[in-house]
Amino acid sequence: MALATTTQALRNKEYETIYILRPDVDADAAERVQARVAEVIARENAKLVKVEAWGRRKLAYPVAKHKKGVYVYVKYVGRGGLVNELERNLKLSDAVLKFQTVLNVEHVDFAAITVDPEEVKFARLELPPEEEQTESREKALGLLDFNEAPRSMREREVPEEAFVDEEAEAGPESKKEEKEEPPAT
Repeated sequence: MALATTTQALRNKEYETIYILRPDVDADAAERVQARVAEVIARENAKLVKVEAWGRRKLAYPVAKHKKGVYVYVKYVGRGGLVNELERNLKLSDAVLKFQTVLNVEHVDFAAITVDPEEVKFARLELPPEEEQTESREKALGLLDFNEAPRSMREREVPEEAFVDEEAEAGPESKKEEKEEPPAT
C-alpha cells in the first residue's frame, strides 16, 4: 500500500533584509558579517541581488544602550529555508543589534534573474569615529525640558493673588466696616 504524501514545491522568492550593526563596529567586523551573509546565501543555492551600506543613522529607540547604528540592506532570491538560516547567523553575530526580513515577491523565476556585480559588491565601511556628545547630568536624568532652562532657574508659575496682602490693599476704611457695632437691645 502506497502512502499518499503531499509535498509543496519550494518556490524561489525575493527577500529583503536590513540588519543594524553596532555604531562602534570596525570595518573588519562589518566585513565578516557581510561575508557570513554571502556565504549563507551561496550555501542555500540562492542569489544575492543587491547590497547597500546605508551608514550610521539614528535609531528610533535605544537598542542595547545604543542610540545609533550602522544600517546594511541586502536583497536576495532563494527558498524559504534561506531566511531562517540567514536570521540564525545574524543572531549569532555580536556586531548585529537588530535585523528584519521582508518578503517582496512570492514567485520569482530564478533563471531569469541577472545580477550586476557592482550591486553585489560590499563596499568597505570606513565610518568616521563617532563624536561623543557630552550631555549634562540634568538632561540625562530627564530634568531638563528641551529648549528650556532648568526648573531651578525658571520663574515659578504662581498666581499673583498668592502674593497680595489683602489687608494692605483694602486700606483703613475696610477695617472700620469689619467692626460692626453690636445691635442695641
